[in-house]
Amino acid sequence: MSNFKGVAGVERICFQNIVQRFRLIQERPDTLREAFAHLFRKQVSYHDFEALKGISFVIREGETVAIIGRNGSGKSTILKIIAGVYRPTGGEIRVSGQVGALIELGAGFHADLTGRENIVLNGLLLGLSKQEIQSREEQILDFAGLGEFIDSPVKQYSSGMFMRLAFAVATEVDPDILLIDEILAVGDEEFQKKCSARIEDFRGRGKTIILVSHSLAAVRKLCQRALMIDGGMLLADGPADEVAARYEQHMQGNSDPQAHAPAVRTA
Repeated sequence: MSNFKGVAGVERICFQNIVQRFRLIQERPDTLREAFAHLFRKQVSYHDFEALKGISFVIREGETVAIIGRNGSGKSTILKIIAGVYRPTGGEIRVSGQVGALIELGAGFHADLTGRENIVLNGLLLGLSKQEIQSREEQILDFAGLGEFIDSPVKQYSSGMFMRLAFAVATEVDPDILLIDEILAVGDEEFQKKCSARIEDFRGRGKTIILVSHSLAAVRKLCQRALMIDGGMLLADGPADEVAARYEQHMQGNSDPQAHAPAVRTA
């Protein structure tokens, strides 16, 4: 349960006892014969996996919040629920405002279209009119810095080029809530500085930003608050420095992430 009250302001995101369950098939055929045998079976062996186990928190307008935790802990699942990619199995979620999501490299792009054509496609998907997209195209091109590659099919792009274009489009749309997954790590140092500057600009204008990152330096620099997730559970919610310190202790060898951890006080 969240114990960090955050800043006063408009509620942007509310998770109330959110559960996310996936059904996983247990059996995987090792041979062609076994694969054919599976076609004629009436029952398939599977088990349910709970990626999130009753998580609750509130994020308000103007907050910059990091979600930290080990791989597979449920961080990206939280972002995908906020973005509407997943519908939670249980609990209640409220999201107020336009959401810009950078949660999966290449998501929302058509591989056979050029970068310029994908600007239009992404803008339309994010709710802009063609006229609005055209009025912002030059700013997007300038920020992305792709040069002549902007008129090449994006299937020829590197992961860093994808990231440049996706970040430029998502932030130029000027959403109320910006979701950023670890994909920022694919950019070079110069581009990461540009991203940090734009995130600071968003913060200054009262936007809500949620960042998933393994970089605790980035968490401490960019975020006011952090949520620590482990095994699908929310273990800490508080000032970014304190939660990052708790996570460092956990990663240094504590088998129990709640053992010997600094207290996380309410604001």
